[in-house]
Amino acid sequence: MFTLIKELCNINGTSGREDKVREYIISKLGENSYTVDNLGNLIVEVKGKNRAKNKVMVCAHMDEVGFIATYVSEDGLIKFDTVGGILPAVMSGRKIVFENGTVGVIGSKPVHLSSAEEKNTLLNKDKLYIDIGAKDKNEAMKYVIPGDTAVFVGEFTDLGEKILSKALDDRVGCAIMLKMIEEGMEYDTVFVFSVQEEVGTRGAGCAVNRIYPDFSVVLESTTAADIIGIAGEKRVCVQGEGAVISFMDNSTLYDKEVFKTALKIGEEKGIKVQVKTAVAGGNDSGAIHKSAYGVRAAAISAPCRYIHSQSNLLMKSDIVACFELAKALTENLSHA
Repeated sequence: MFTLIKELCNINGTSGREDKVREYIISKLGENSYTVDNLGNLIVEVKGKNRAKNKVMVCAHMDEVGFIATYVSEDGLIKFDTVGGILPAVMSGRKIVFENGTVGVIGSKPVHLSSAEEKNTLLNKDKLYIDIGAKDKNEAMKYVIPGDTAVFVGEFTDLGEKILSKALDDRVGCAIMLKMIEEGMEYDTVFVFSVQEEVGTRGAGCAVNRIYPDFSVVLESTTAADIIGIAGEKRVCVQGEGAVISFMDNSTLYDKEVFKTALKIGEEKGIKVQVKTAVAGGNDSGAIHKSAYGVRAAAISAPCRYIHSQSNLLMKSDIVACFELAKALTENLSHA
């Protein structure tokens, strides 16, 4: 599974530009039937050993956060907006790459020319730009025009018990679903590799209205703030403590019975499970649960440090716990 994660993370694909990620996933589906809808969602129908009593939709998003060019200045510097939520603090000085392979760096005012006040003030995105080494506007526009998108350059690194990379949110979820498909399912299951999650859970909202599931299980990465200076519930979740399940976030109030079932499965099967301790963030569940006839939703997330940056950090054991819980919960809901 970790080879899958590495290969998926090394593919670039921000929201609305998931094509190469989708092509890779399709190459791993074997004989399983799939459909690509008009927005680009990849919908895979997996036949299980038995027919399912309930239709379960398992979902993870293919897109990663990124950037989109908005303007090219006369001196060849590129203004941009973000695709998804990225803090200016993690942008400055970072290497990025456009779809056509053009590499640049996100620049800002040099520290030596910054006032004391500026040094102690958080960066504003409007003060940043992308430098691709062009001498002027004409040269820059041979490589980048407004509307072109880019992502962080963040090399996948195996740190032993942990992995470090860009795009672990949510290529980890995609890899878990591929592993579930590869191993085979006990019951018929629909898997959705969704698009445009980072810009408003748009893809999942379309896919669910094609599927009309009874239950959904969304696989994600979520903020782990178990770092220096943060304590108690503000840590949200803790690396090494297993899969994270949510009772509520900014877009979903999760089904109470499904939430309890996930906890029970973890206890019975010896899978490490922890509860997210803050009402924060959101995921594809926000669009799924209120669509079709209404869908009973669950979210299983891997605790990720430095999410939405070029260097996401995840613990391998937590990813394995997410996989084990996802498979067990999906099969439970299929015949509940």
